[in-house]
Amino acid sequence: MNSETNPSTRRRRTVRLTAGIALVTATGVFGLTACDDSDNKSEATDGRSDSTPSATARGGLEPSAAGDKNVRLAKLLWMGDSIGEVQAPALGAAMKANGMEFKSMAAAGGGGVIGEVAEPTWEQLPKELGSFKPNVVVYQITTYDWGKTEEQHASYERLVKTVTDAGAELVIVSAPPFRIDDFYKPHEAEIKAAPKSAKEVADKHPGKVRFLDAAALWGTDGAAAKAQRSNDGIHSCQQGSAAFAQWLGKELGKQYSFTPAAVDRWATGSWTGDKVYGRLGCK
Repeated sequence: MNSETNPSTRRRRTVRLTAGIALVTATGVFGLTACDDSDNKSEATDGRSDSTPSATARGGLEPSAAGDKNVRLAKLLWMGDSIGEVQAPALGAAMKANGMEFKSMAAAGGGGVIGEVAEPTWEQLPKELGSFKPNVVVYQITTYDWGKTEEQHASYERLVKTVTDAGAELVIVSAPPFRIDDFYKPHEAEIKAAPKSAKEVADKHPGKVRFLDAAALWGTDGAAAKAQRSNDGIHSCQQGSAAFAQWLGKELGKQYSFTPAAVDRWATGSWTGDKVYGRLGCK
């Protein structure tokens, strides 16, 4: 029987995630979910969308200096590569629990904004901005954000202009640490330089662009338990994705003055059986 539809499998998954929730309450960290070996770098994906009525002001947390404190986060567009793709189900559930609309255009094998691999992104992004009409776009730096520093700066500036010209604010998030295998090794220096380039661009646009360093959640060692990578060393399973959704929700709450929904309202939902986790062998 397919493990995605087996009730006993679903119950075991719920128990593990519930245990992770308890760990978050006690220590602020989700446990690591066991996954089988997999390589998901090149598989294509479609966008996903979770819609609910527009958010209502929830108050509670003070906004950060970056961003307009009067902006209400009503619609969030998520961008990234296959790492972002496996985070999207948890993000969608968390944002929906907050009363917000969510759509993902994260894409396996691409999703970036630099070089030839970014061409599909630049083709799709204006369409998503025009049809979905997000007021906040969150771009997670991809494993393909290669290129010289000048190229990185130019591409991130293009992203800023495209998003802000559409009337949205931009949040750029650093990627989690991941295993630098033979595929990524020739671009290791560029991968390491991308967050610095992105932050420098964000700092030029206060009030419209913000940079978030996810090392606060993951640390900097992709092999450490804190990084919550699956057995492929690159992607996260359900608990890692939920941990990221919780962390990002708190960061956005600070900026847009809302209190994120309690994690137990969304962390054990149907999203945990999404096919992206099955491809990774997540349990």
